[in-house]
Formats: sequence, C-alpha cells, structure tokens
Amino acid sequence: MNAKQAVAVRIQELCKERGITVNTLANMAGTSPSTIYNMLNEKSNNPGIVTIHQVCDGLEISLREFFDSPIFDELEQEIQ
Repeated sequence: MNAKQAVAVRIQELCKERGITVNTLANMAGTSPSTIYNMLNEKSNNPGIVTIHQVCDGLEISLREFFDSPIFDELEQEIQ
C-alpha cells in the first residue's frame, strides 16, 4: 500500500467509525464532495496536506490523530 491509498483507507475508516457519508464529511470539512471522492479514488495521485487538514478539522481531530493508525506503519517506499 502506498501513502495515497493509506490516506483513502483512513478516511473511509473514520467515516465508518462516525457513521457518516463522504458527502457529510465534505460538508463538515468545508470542501466539495468531489474533492473527497478524488482522494478516495485514482483521480488524486497526491492528496495535499491542506486538504487532509480540512478533513481533520471537519472530524475535529488533529493531523497526529489522523496519521496515528497502523495503516501508515508499513508504507511502500515511494522514492524511485
């Protein structure tokens, strides 16, 4: 799993934990649903930290809490 995939999985996990949809998350984060959906699929190869921060703000969690997940522990090496 690469970092982009891990971010997508983490967003899906957090939505599931809170019982919210992607559209609800987008509203909470003050961003468009398409921005979040692009982070979840192949359209966004590099989800930006500003957008991830908006997601965190919407979920009322810190960036540290977002990235504090086993998903991020064993990411593939992405530097070629």
